[in-house]
Amino acid sequence: MTATLTRTVCKRTVAVATPDGAQLHATVEGSETAPVTVVLAHGWTLSQAAWDDVSTLLADRVADGELRLVRYDQRGHGRSTWGDTEITIDQLGSDLAEVIDQLVPAGPIVLGGHSMGGMTIMCLAAARPELFGDRVLGVALVSTSAGDLTSDPKSAGGRMAKVRPGMLAALLAGARVLERLRNLVPPTSPRHQKMVRGLLYGADATDEMVLEGAKIMHASTLRSFIEFMPALGDHDKREELSALASVPVEVFVGDNDKLTPKRHALHLVEVLPHARLHQSERTGHMLTQERPQLVVDGLLRLIGEATAGRRTS
Repeated sequence: MTATLTRTVCKRTVAVATPDGAQLHATVEGSETAPVTVVLAHGWTLSQAAWDDVSTLLADRVADGELRLVRYDQRGHGRSTWGDTEITIDQLGSDLAEVIDQLVPAGPIVLGGHSMGGMTIMCLAAARPELFGDRVLGVALVSTSAGDLTSDPKSAGGRMAKVRPGMLAALLAGARVLERLRNLVPPTSPRHQKMVRGLLYGADATDEMVLEGAKIMHASTLRSFIEFMPALGDHDKREELSALASVPVEVFVGDNDKLTPKRHALHLVEVLPHARLHQSERTGHMLTQERPQLVVDGLLRLIGEATAGRRTS
């Protein structure tokens, strides 16, 4: 009989404290001696669970000591708290800086951001450009945008921009009642899944993918949906991406992405001429679920470049 060796991977959960009092729930997997750390930031009304499929595909490399993996819940999402600061995407960039400073104080880093997580990375690059090319040696931008999310009135972002601040305030005031009504149509409901599929997924998405994504989003509060909506509309880093030009960048977009359609990815590769663009057919906004291997392949290219650069320096 052949014995099966079981590899033990160090995994811990950490609370990252921010200056304004938020507690960011983070998961750290792998050895501190790994040659590179991958830090993943998720999107609006999601949580670090949105990276589960990517994380699973990276698990063997984490176990082999090739990389360390850090995922965290953005403030107001998942198990993270809100803090006392006005909600902006710039603040999320500051939060990511805290995650790096506290959990990855040394060594090469590759960043991955999906949707709002990609915007978070752009805000970090604008505020802390010295990190890029020194500590941050590669960036994966997945289904994301540098700005101008609301100018197209036919887009999902354009339609959301029509919701006025007064209406948002009224929705927030009635959040408790709305949460109870929301629970009447749970993620297992065909009606719920049809809505989620139509907005976020492409033609090849399985029912299992849609259900899992619906569960992750349903776990977010209405407050997350309401308070972050104006921040997403205000996000604009189109003229502040120079720090990203100093590192390899992989850009991913689905051809059926309704939230951050292809024009946003094309803008990124236009202003970052060394960025590599990956367009996935029959794919929507939830590319980390729909095409996780595509994202993993990009991360592995970035990791290879990051570690090769250190070996030859």
